[in-house]
Amino acid sequence: MKGWLLLGLLGLCSATVYFKETFDPSWEERWVQTKHKTEGSFSKFERSAGKWYTDSEKDAGIQTKEDYRFYQASAKFSSFSNKDKPLVLQFTIKNEQYLDCGGGYIKLLPEGFDQENFGGDTPYLVMFGPDICGSEKKTHFILNYNGENYLSKKRIRVETDNFTHQYTAIVYPDNTFKVLIDNEEVESGNIEDNWEMLAPKEISDPSAKKPEDWVDEPTIPDPEDKKPEGWDDIPQFIPDESAEKPEDWDEEKDGPWSPPQIPNPEYKGEWKPKMIPNPDYKGPWTAPKIPNPDYTPDPNLYKFGKIGGVGIEIWQVTSGSIFDNIFVGDDPAEAKKFSEETFVPRKSGEEAAKAAFDEEEQQRMAASSEGQKEDTDLDFEPDNEDFKEDL
Repeated sequence: MKGWLLLGLLGLCSATVYFKETFDPSWEERWVQTKHKTEGSFSKFERSAGKWYTDSEKDAGIQTKEDYRFYQASAKFSSFSNKDKPLVLQFTIKNEQYLDCGGGYIKLLPEGFDQENFGGDTPYLVMFGPDICGSEKKTHFILNYNGENYLSKKRIRVETDNFTHQYTAIVYPDNTFKVLIDNEEVESGNIEDNWEMLAPKEISDPSAKKPEDWVDEPTIPDPEDKKPEGWDDIPQFIPDESAEKPEDWDEEKDGPWSPPQIPNPEYKGEWKPKMIPNPDYKGPWTAPKIPNPDYTPDPNLYKFGKIGGVGIEIWQVTSGSIFDNIFVGDDPAEAKKFSEETFVPRKSGEEAAKAAFDEEEQQRMAASSEGQKEDTDLDFEPDNEDFKEDL
């Protein structure tokens, strides 16, 4: 019993938080915002809690403020390796604008990345988070392996309302993963099965040939179906009986007149027997599978080398997204603890905060509309006594 207790205490002590960011007023001391050389295509994040919030200070993150812009910001931290331990990446995002087209993901960056020139061409190790554009809605989960980026084969769902949502990705040293949204698991599995990093375990036998007697036609003509008598006697076109010879028709010059041809409504086309299921059908032929000689298992698919920073590099058509509460560590329990301190209190009060904001907006708009009506009435108030008498 004492041994298990000791192991448990050691496990708790070994948990490491590599990076936490709540975007307090000093956030720009830790983050660098980069721009592209093309002026007008990039904009800067600004600290804000948005139009509505539960706490103006605690809910403040960094928000996109201009439409049709790129946003690029990164922060460095002491580099680490996730060898032999979990990797947890977690953050919150509120798409206050009902995001219609744009990214909402963040990236884990390799040790020594060029922070002053961070952008879309900067190599990354993990890219994770929501991406929405029209009907394309998914949570990106991209892992880097041997210098190549691989997108998860599973289409991970995404939240599309304008409340705050928390996205958590966990990669374990046994080559498995989990994705949580708002602390609820929405996807999990094995890395090898869900990212095409390795050659397939099996391939079709290249030496296999389809047997000559293999039947892959699902239907055949019905041998008992017979063409009706007189079928071929029905012409495709017939003379138009309603046509009349033109009055100026000269048979000596124009030749004998005959009415024009029109499609025959009785014509049924070329006769073909009806099709019936083929009793000898064996289905599509596929070559048998054999072990792939190029397949080599890798127990280190989960490992990304030295991680040295986090970055946000996105494009947004409609601005308004607020990023907050970024966590990078090696303990899912520690990430959940951070969530309970930051996200959970906010989530519990957001609906009421949004409802109060909407009500205030309706009252403001009603008052503004009434004010405009009064101004219009005043504009038409006659100031000429003679004009008033005429009225």
